[in-house]
Amino acid sequence: MKADAVFEGGGMRGIGIIGALTYMEKSGYIWQNTAGSSVGALIASLIAAGYSSKDLKEMVINLNFLKFLDTSGLQRFPLFGKALGFFKEKGIYSGDYLEEWIKKLLNDKNIDSFKDLKFYNKPSLKIIASDITRKRILVLPDGLSEYGLDCDNFSVAKAVRMSTSIPFYFKPVEFKHKYGTSYIVDGGICCNFPIDIFDIEGVPPWPTFGFKFQFPKTSYTASGKTDPLSFLFDIADTMKNESNAPWSREENKARTIFIPSATVDSVEFNISKEKSIALFKSGYKSAKEFLNTWSLEDYIKKYRN
Repeated sequence: MKADAVFEGGGMRGIGIIGALTYMEKSGYIWQNTAGSSVGALIASLIAAGYSSKDLKEMVINLNFLKFLDTSGLQRFPLFGKALGFFKEKGIYSGDYLEEWIKKLLNDKNIDSFKDLKFYNKPSLKIIASDITRKRILVLPDGLSEYGLDCDNFSVAKAVRMSTSIPFYFKPVEFKHKYGTSYIVDGGICCNFPIDIFDIEGVPPWPTFGFKFQFPKTSYTASGKTDPLSFLFDIADTMKNESNAPWSREENKARTIFIPSATVDSVEFNISKEKSIALFKSGYKSAKEFLNTWSLEDYIKKYRN
Protein backbone atom coordinates (compact mmCIF):
# COMPACT_ATOMS: atom_id res chain seq x y z
CA MET A 1 0.00 0.00 0.00
CA LYS A 2 1.24 3.49 -0.84
CA ALA A 3 1.79 6.05 1.92
CA ASP A 4 3.75 9.18 2.83
CA ALA A 5 6.04 9.26 5.88
CA VAL A 6 6.93 12.20 8.12
CA PHE A 7 9.68 11.77 10.72
CA GLU A 8 10.25 13.79 13.88
CA GLY A 9 13.72 14.98 14.85
CA GLY A 10 15.34 13.47 17.92
CA GLY A 11 19.00 12.63 17.34
CA MET A 12 19.95 9.13 18.44
CA ARG A 13 16.32 8.30 19.11
CA GLY A 14 16.01 7.89 15.35
CA ILE A 15 16.89 4.22 15.85
CA GLY A 16 13.31 3.83 17.07
CA ILE A 17 12.00 5.19 13.76
CA ILE A 18 13.96 2.51 11.90
CA GLY A 19 12.24 -0.13 14.04
CA ALA A 20 8.83 1.32 13.23
CA LEU A 21 9.65 1.53 9.53
CA THR A 22 10.68 -2.12 9.59
CA TYR A 23 7.23 -3.22 10.75
CA MET A 24 5.43 -0.87 8.36
CA GLU A 25 7.37 -2.15 5.36
CA LYS A 26 6.89 -5.72 6.52
CA SER A 27 3.16 -4.96 6.47
CA GLY A 28 3.34 -3.92 2.83
CA TYR A 29 3.69 -0.13 2.92
CA ILE A 30 5.64 1.56 0.13
CA TRP A 31 6.72 5.18 0.71
CA GLN A 32 5.78 7.76 -1.90
CA ASN A 33 6.92 10.98 -0.21
CA THR A 34 9.10 11.51 2.84
CA ALA A 35 9.88 14.49 5.08
CA GLY A 36 11.51 15.23 8.39
CA SER A 37 13.59 17.41 10.69
CA SER A 38 17.05 16.62 12.07
CA VAL A 39 17.54 12.84 12.24
CA GLY A 40 14.10 12.60 10.66
CA ALA A 41 15.50 14.47 7.65
CA LEU A 42 18.42 12.05 7.47
CA ILE A 43 16.12 9.02 7.49
CA ALA A 44 13.73 10.67 5.01
CA SER A 45 16.57 11.32 2.57
CA LEU A 46 17.79 7.72 2.69
CA ILE A 47 14.29 6.33 2.18
CA ALA A 48 13.77 8.74 -0.73
CA ALA A 49 17.06 7.58 -2.24
CA GLY A 50 15.86 3.99 -2.26
CA TYR A 51 17.17 2.48 0.96
CA SER A 52 14.85 0.10 2.82
CA SER A 53 14.34 -0.18 6.56
CA LYS A 54 16.40 -3.39 6.39
CA ASP A 55 19.27 -1.39 4.88
CA LEU A 56 18.98 1.23 7.62
CA LYS A 57 18.98 -1.44 10.32
CA GLU A 58 22.21 -2.91 8.97
CA MET A 59 23.79 0.56 8.90
CA VAL A 60 22.90 1.19 12.54
CA ILE A 61 24.22 -2.17 13.72
CA ASN A 62 27.63 -1.56 12.16
CA LEU A 63 27.92 2.18 12.77
CA ASN A 64 30.29 3.88 15.21
CA PHE A 65 28.24 6.97 16.06
CA LEU A 66 31.18 8.60 17.85
CA LYS A 67 32.72 9.31 14.44
CA PHE A 68 30.08 12.00 14.01
CA LEU A 69 31.74 13.96 16.82
CA ASP A 70 34.45 15.33 14.53
CA THR A 71 36.38 18.54 15.03
CA SER A 72 37.90 21.18 12.77
CA GLY A 73 39.67 24.52 13.12
CA LEU A 74 39.74 25.83 16.68
CA GLN A 75 37.90 22.73 17.90
CA ARG A 76 41.06 20.65 17.40
CA PHE A 77 43.07 22.49 20.04
CA PRO A 78 43.72 20.26 23.10
CA LEU A 79 42.17 21.14 26.45
CA PHE A 80 40.23 24.23 25.31
CA GLY A 81 39.27 23.18 21.78
CA LYS A 82 35.63 22.43 22.54
CA ALA A 83 35.20 25.67 24.46
CA LEU A 84 36.82 27.68 21.66
CA GLY A 85 34.67 25.91 19.12
CA PHE A 86 31.55 26.62 21.13
CA PHE A 87 32.17 30.36 21.55
CA LYS A 88 33.98 31.13 18.29
CA GLU A 89 32.48 28.67 15.81
CA LYS A 90 29.09 28.30 17.53
CA GLY A 91 29.42 24.54 18.01
CA ILE A 92 31.75 22.08 19.69
CA TYR A 93 31.76 19.66 16.72
CA SER A 94 32.05 20.40 13.02
CA GLY A 95 29.39 18.11 11.50
CA ASP A 96 31.59 17.57 8.42
CA TYR A 97 31.85 13.82 8.89
CA LEU A 98 28.06 13.45 8.99
CA GLU A 99 27.71 15.38 5.73
CA GLU A 100 30.35 13.28 3.97
CA TRP A 101 28.81 10.08 5.34
CA ILE A 102 25.32 10.87 4.08
CA LYS A 103 26.74 12.17 0.77
CA LYS A 104 28.46 8.82 0.12
CA LEU A 105 25.31 6.85 0.92
CA LEU A 106 23.28 9.02 -1.44
CA ASN A 107 25.91 8.85 -4.18
CA ASP A 108 25.81 5.05 -3.94
CA LYS A 109 22.18 5.37 -5.09
CA ASN A 110 23.11 7.90 -7.83
CA ILE A 111 21.67 10.78 -5.82
CA ASP A 112 23.55 14.06 -5.44
CA SER A 113 21.13 16.97 -5.85
CA PHE A 114 17.35 17.18 -5.53
CA LYS A 115 16.93 16.95 -9.30
CA ASP A 116 18.28 13.39 -9.15
CA LEU A 117 15.27 12.35 -7.09
CA LYS A 118 13.05 13.58 -9.91
CA PHE A 119 15.17 11.99 -12.64
CA TYR A 120 15.08 8.55 -11.04
CA ASN A 121 11.39 8.86 -10.22
CA LYS A 122 12.16 8.66 -6.49
CA PRO A 123 9.75 9.77 -3.75
CA SER A 124 9.43 13.50 -3.15
CA LEU A 125 11.67 14.66 -0.30
CA LYS A 126 11.19 17.66 1.97
CA ILE A 127 13.73 18.61 4.62
CA ILE A 128 13.08 21.09 7.43
CA ALA A 129 15.83 23.43 8.63
CA SER A 130 15.88 26.67 10.64
CA ASP A 131 17.32 29.97 9.43
CA ILE A 132 18.24 31.69 12.69
CA THR A 133 19.56 34.76 10.88
CA ARG A 134 16.25 35.50 9.18
CA LYS A 135 14.32 33.86 12.06
CA ARG A 136 12.27 31.58 9.86
CA ILE A 137 11.69 28.00 8.80
CA LEU A 138 13.51 26.77 5.70
CA VAL A 139 11.82 23.96 3.78
CA LEU A 140 14.25 22.33 1.37
CA PRO A 141 14.28 22.30 -1.57
CA ASP A 142 11.13 24.39 -2.11
CA GLY A 143 12.18 27.34 0.04
CA LEU A 144 15.49 27.86 -1.78
CA SER A 145 13.75 29.91 -4.48
CA GLU A 146 13.12 32.60 -1.84
CA TYR A 147 16.90 32.89 -1.45
CA GLY A 148 17.42 33.30 -5.18
CA LEU A 149 18.77 29.75 -5.60
CA ASP A 150 17.96 26.86 -7.91
CA CYS A 151 15.97 24.25 -5.97
CA ASP A 152 16.82 21.32 -8.22
CA ASN A 153 20.61 21.64 -8.15
CA PHE A 154 21.03 21.93 -4.37
CA SER A 155 22.91 19.12 -2.62
CA VAL A 156 20.68 16.72 -0.67
CA ALA A 157 23.58 15.95 1.69
CA LYS A 158 24.01 19.67 2.42
CA ALA A 159 20.30 19.97 3.15
CA VAL A 160 20.54 17.07 5.63
CA ARG A 161 23.62 18.67 7.18
CA MET A 162 21.61 21.87 7.69
CA SER A 163 18.70 20.08 9.32
CA THR A 164 20.89 18.02 11.66
CA SER A 165 22.93 20.93 13.02
CA ILE A 166 21.91 20.47 16.66
CA PRO A 167 22.28 23.92 18.30
CA PHE A 168 25.42 24.35 20.44
CA TYR A 169 26.60 20.85 19.49
CA PHE A 170 27.36 21.06 15.76
CA LYS A 171 28.45 24.19 13.93
CA PRO A 172 25.62 25.91 12.09
CA VAL A 173 25.85 25.88 8.31
CA GLU A 174 26.99 29.21 6.89
CA PHE A 175 24.58 29.55 4.00
CA LYS A 176 25.49 32.13 1.35
CA HIS A 177 22.68 33.23 -0.93
CA LYS A 178 21.52 36.06 -3.16
CA TYR A 179 20.55 38.27 -0.23
CA GLY A 180 23.54 37.69 2.04
CA THR A 181 24.50 34.99 4.52
CA SER A 182 22.30 33.00 6.90
CA TYR A 183 23.19 30.61 9.68
CA ILE A 184 21.17 27.41 9.41
CA VAL A 185 20.57 24.98 12.28
CA ASP A 186 18.45 22.00 13.31
CA GLY A 187 15.01 22.02 11.71
CA GLY A 188 13.45 21.16 15.06
CA ILE A 189 13.93 24.72 16.26
CA CYS A 190 11.16 25.87 13.90
CA CYS A 191 9.21 22.68 13.23
CA ASN A 192 10.30 19.33 14.60
CA PHE A 193 7.35 17.34 13.28
CA PRO A 194 5.84 18.63 9.98
CA ILE A 195 3.04 16.07 9.94
CA ASP A 196 0.83 18.04 7.53
CA ILE A 197 3.51 18.89 4.96
CA PHE A 198 2.00 16.62 2.29
CA ASP A 199 -1.65 17.41 3.02
CA ILE A 200 -3.77 18.48 0.05
CA GLU A 201 -7.33 19.63 -0.50
CA GLY A 202 -9.94 16.91 -0.89
CA VAL A 203 -9.38 13.18 -0.51
CA PRO A 204 -5.65 12.32 -0.42
CA PRO A 205 -4.52 9.57 -2.85
CA TRP A 206 -2.97 7.68 0.08
CA PRO A 207 -2.45 8.21 3.83
CA THR A 208 0.34 10.07 5.60
CA PHE A 209 1.88 8.45 8.68
CA GLY A 210 3.85 10.34 11.29
CA PHE A 211 6.69 8.85 13.33
CA LYS A 212 7.07 10.67 16.63
CA PHE A 213 8.90 10.10 19.92
CA GLN A 214 6.93 9.75 23.13
CA PHE A 215 8.09 10.88 26.56
CA PRO A 216 6.59 10.75 30.06
CA LYS A 217 4.94 13.99 31.12
CA THR A 218 7.44 14.23 33.98
CA SER A 219 10.52 14.08 31.71
CA TYR A 220 13.24 16.46 32.91
CA THR A 221 16.87 17.14 32.08
CA ALA A 222 18.35 14.05 30.43
CA SER A 223 19.85 11.68 33.02
CA GLY A 224 19.65 14.39 35.67
CA LYS A 225 22.60 16.30 34.19
CA THR A 226 23.16 19.85 35.40
CA ASP A 227 26.27 20.89 33.44
CA PRO A 228 26.03 24.04 31.25
CA LEU A 229 25.96 22.13 27.96
CA SER A 230 23.08 19.90 29.07
CA PHE A 231 21.30 23.04 30.24
CA LEU A 232 21.64 24.52 26.74
CA PHE A 233 20.37 21.27 25.20
CA ASP A 234 17.31 21.53 27.44
CA ILE A 235 16.67 25.02 26.11
CA ALA A 236 16.79 23.66 22.55
CA ASP A 237 14.51 20.74 23.45
CA THR A 238 12.06 23.12 25.09
CA MET A 239 11.94 25.20 21.89
CA LYS A 240 11.24 22.04 19.90
CA ASN A 241 8.45 20.96 22.23
CA GLU A 242 6.87 24.39 22.07
CA SER A 243 6.94 24.43 18.28
CA ASN A 244 5.35 20.98 18.27
CA ALA A 245 2.13 22.23 19.91
CA PRO A 246 0.21 22.87 16.63
CA TRP A 247 0.77 19.25 15.61
CA SER A 248 -0.95 17.79 18.66
CA ARG A 249 -4.45 17.99 17.20
CA GLU A 250 -6.46 14.79 17.42
CA GLU A 251 -6.62 14.24 13.66
CA ASN A 252 -2.83 14.29 13.54
CA LYS A 253 -2.42 12.03 16.56
CA ALA A 254 -4.68 9.51 14.82
CA ARG A 255 -2.15 9.07 12.02
CA THR A 256 0.99 9.13 14.16
CA ILE A 257 3.05 6.24 15.51
CA PHE A 258 4.31 7.22 18.96
CA ILE A 259 7.65 5.62 19.90
CA PRO A 260 8.63 5.51 23.61
CA SER A 261 12.26 6.67 23.83
CA ALA A 262 12.71 8.39 27.19
CA THR A 263 15.73 6.26 28.11
CA VAL A 264 17.82 7.62 25.22
CA ASP A 265 19.29 11.15 24.99
CA SER A 266 19.21 12.84 21.60
CA VAL A 267 23.01 13.27 21.71
CA GLU A 268 23.84 9.87 23.20
CA PHE A 269 26.39 9.05 20.50
CA ASN A 270 28.01 6.46 22.77
CA ILE A 271 24.75 4.50 22.94
CA SER A 272 25.23 0.86 23.88
CA LYS A 273 24.23 -1.98 21.58
CA GLU A 274 21.70 -3.11 24.18
CA LYS A 275 20.03 0.31 24.21
CA SER A 276 20.02 0.46 20.42
CA ILE A 277 18.30 -2.92 20.18
CA ALA A 278 15.76 -1.95 22.85
CA LEU A 279 14.94 1.30 21.03
CA PHE A 280 14.61 -0.50 17.69
CA LYS A 281 12.23 -3.01 19.27
CA SER A 282 10.26 -0.17 20.86
CA GLY A 283 9.68 1.36 17.41
CA TYR A 284 8.78 -2.00 15.88
CA LYS A 285 6.27 -2.74 18.65
CA SER A 286 4.77 0.76 18.43
CA ALA A 287 4.14 0.40 14.69
CA LYS A 288 2.56 -3.00 15.22
CA GLU A 289 0.21 -1.63 17.88
CA PHE A 290 -0.64 1.33 15.66
CA LEU A 291 -1.64 -0.83 12.67
CA ASN A 292 -3.75 -3.03 14.93
CA THR A 293 -6.05 -0.05 15.53
CA TRP A 294 -5.63 2.03 12.36
CA SER A 295 -8.18 1.47 9.61
CA LEU A 296 -7.92 2.46 5.94
CA GLU A 297 -11.71 2.35 5.70
CA ASP A 298 -12.07 4.84 8.56
CA TYR A 299 -9.40 7.02 6.96
CA ILE A 300 -11.26 7.17 3.63
CA LYS A 301 -14.61 7.69 5.37
CA LYS A 302 -13.19 10.65 7.28
CA TYR A 303 -12.39 12.55 4.11
CA ARG A 304 -15.56 11.57 2.26
CA ASN A 305 -17.62 12.90 5.12
